[in-house]
Formats: sequence, C-alpha cells, structure tokens
Amino acid sequence: MPRFLSLLFPLLLYPFIATAGASPQTTQGNLAPVLKTILPSVVNIYVTGSINVPLDTVDQEGAPDESPQNNGHSSMDIGPQKFENLGSGVIVDSKKGYILTNAHVIAHAKNIRVTLTDGHRYKAKLIGTDPDSDVAVIQIDPENLTAIPLGNSDLLHVGDFVAAIGNPFGLGQTVTSGIISALQRNNLGIEGYENFIQTDASINPGNSGGALINMKGELIGINTAILGPEGSNIGIGFAIPSNMAHSVMEQLIQYGSVKRGTMGVLVQNLTPELASAFHVSNTQGAVITLVVTGSPADEAGIKPGDIIVEVNGKKIEDSGSVRNAIGLLRLGSQINLRLLRDGRLKSINLVTIDPNKYIEKIASRDPFLFGTEFRNFDEITPTQGHVQGVQIISTQEDTALWRAGLRRGDVLISVNGKTISNMTDLKKEVSTAKRQLLLNVLRQGGAIFVVVKQ
Repeated sequence: MPRFLSLLFPLLLYPFIATAGASPQTTQGNLAPVLKTILPSVVNIYVTGSINVPLDTVDQEGAPDESPQNNGHSSMDIGPQKFENLGSGVIVDSKKGYILTNAHVIAHAKNIRVTLTDGHRYKAKLIGTDPDSDVAVIQIDPENLTAIPLGNSDLLHVGDFVAAIGNPFGLGQTVTSGIISALQRNNLGIEGYENFIQTDASINPGNSGGALINMKGELIGINTAILGPEGSNIGIGFAIPSNMAHSVMEQLIQYGSVKRGTMGVLVQNLTPELASAFHVSNTQGAVITLVVTGSPADEAGIKPGDIIVEVNGKKIEDSGSVRNAIGLLRLGSQINLRLLRDGRLKSINLVTIDPNKYIEKIASRDPFLFGTEFRNFDEITPTQGHVQGVQIISTQEDTALWRAGLRRGDVLISVNGKTISNMTDLKKEVSTAKRQLLLNVLRQGGAIFVVVKQ
C-alpha cells in the first residue's frame, strides 16, 4: 500500500461516525471565478523510489503465509523494492518555484515529477522535509508559474466555507467544497505536531499535499489525512493550517531542516476540575506538571502548577497548543511565557536549547548514573540471605552502566569497596569517584565485580 494511503487513513482503529453526511455546497455564489485564478497553482506530484521491505513469507498466490512455522513474519529483508506514489502540491512562490506538499508524499523518493494544470512536466528538487509536522518543500524551474495567495489560518471560524483541491486517486485536478467543521484538532496520533483544521470537504487518496482554500481563493491549509473505514470518505478530513505550514516552510527553505529546541517541561490540559483546584476561573491554558532539573524552564524559575496562558503573545488553549507553539520554533529562539501562579499573572523569558546538547549537559553532571533508573532493594533471598542495595530498573543504551554490561535486575551492593544500602549511599559514593567505579553486583543468584568507566 502506498505511503500516502497510510497517512490518509491513519485512524482506522478509532470509532467511526456513521452519520457524517455529504459535503455541503457553498451558498455564497459561484466558485468558478475564484478557482479560475488559483487552480494553476495546485499541481500533481508523481514520485518513484525504493525502500527496504521486511520479508513476509508469502505463498505462491502472493498472500502472507500465516502457518505456525512462519507466523507470517521474518527478520530478513527482501532488499530494495520499487514504489510509485501520487499526491498534490501547492505553488507558493512563483519566482523561485517553491511548492508546499506533505512530507509523506515524497518520503523515500528518488525522483519527483510535477505536472501543472496545462500539462507541463518538471523534475523537482527536494529542498527540505519535516516528518514531524508532515510538511515538505520541493522546487521546480520558475517558468510561467502561478502562486497561490496565503491566507491567515488564525482568522478561521467553524462554519466558514472552504474548498479542497487536489489529485484524488490520480484522476487529475479535482475540487470539492464543504465547511470548517472544527479547529485546533490535536492528540489524534497522525503527526508529531498537530493543529489540524477539520473539514467535511471530500479529501481522498492523492489529495495529500493539496490546497484547502477559503472563498477568497487564499490558501488556508494543506490537505493531509482523512478518517474513514476501508478507504471511504465520511466527511472527516484534516488539513495543516497555512500559518503552521508556512512557518515550517521558512525553516526548510533557509536551513533544509527544522531543528527544534526544548524548554524542559511537561504539561496537561487545564480541565474545569483542575481550574477549580488551582482557584482560577479560566479553563483555557496548560498546567505544567513537571519541570526538568537544569532545563531552561528550571533556570527561569518555572514551577509545577504554573499555568501557561500565552506563548509569545499567542493564547494557549490546551497542552497541544504549547507543544505546537514551542515545536515550531527553531532551537535558540527567545520565548516569552505568560503564566498564572497563585492567581497572578507572571511574565517569564527563556531561550530554547538543543535537546541533544541538553542531554549532554545533564549527562556531564552525573556521568556514571545518567540514563539509569534505580530502586532501593531490601529482600531476603534463598541463596544470598538478607540483601540490601540498589536495583537497576532500566538503563539506556550507550550510557556508562550499559557499556559496562549492567542490565535490568542487577543489584548493586558496594561501590569502590564501600557497602551501600540505598540510593542515598549510592549517590554519596559515586559523587566522590573520579574516572571509574568498582561495583559489586548481585546477578541471578551469583555475584560479580564490574568496572564502570565514564
């Protein structure tokens, strides 16, 4: 199955709303004059490439062999397999030939071909792709191109009339109409960063990367996914807002990628119950549930229980709004947060940092124990009697303890010759160590010594 099909039908396990009707037609007059000027800006995209496919043992009919001996799976690959994919795109810069589309449309592509409405075909160059937001930018020779005007997706309202333009099922350019059914849809599990416009305008396979326009002919979204059983359209389609797509596009054009920063917090929606518990009347916002030690948020004085109501002047509706607002900023960006703390507004400034550099910073503070979870161990065992120490719950790959061979279930009972009974003892002894640790470890009824180096 082509990649775009999986993205166009990413929620097949969700409940389906069987009462969704057909897309309504606009009553605001004839769309033809508007469409005449912008249809040339929506293009068809054809890609070819190859991808390594895991070998599912198949029978002679080509169906998976689900016999008990094979279980329908194999750890082997059958090597590079050629594929073809169809999608749509939108010309956003006629002078430079930039085209917006979905990242999943051009994923793994070796060749990208663009066909205009007048039949002209161009070989496209990939400028940049961001799978987390499902936005990509490609480029063709800027020759007699028509760019679509960008609308402001922040000004949309539920009930606004819209039209979707694309290349469904490879049939060629097609226009469908409907209304905006909902805004700021997130937590759907379709993309990493979600702030979808929901529409009942028909969106089908091949529409991915196409335009969602308002009645002025302005681009207000990039068609991305639908919710429907067995490939059918039931009037639930999703588009990436134009403002979000444009923000990602600017980074892709300038840098070729999106490098996101972090501020080091976890958040949750501000429910009416939480609002009452925090003694605030507003239910719009996101509650900070955790501040990571040593993060920009921690250094700026942010605390659990603070309620984020604005990020860089933009109101925050829920936790998804915070994730999107921060996720669309490049690392090193300045952030101004408006917080509610004890019923009072506070303004806090901070700068996002590279998550990888942040991890390196934390690891440098605790090079021996970083990346490992522990618990106090105090049990009577049949082979070793009463044992007190610290047990490893989990350890991340390529950390000091992991490289030394320590794994889940190991119990540390001494560090550099000093007996330890709990986490306090462990941290005390490790804090005085220089370049290495000598650990006495109990494992599966036996005991070993292990040397751990930074």
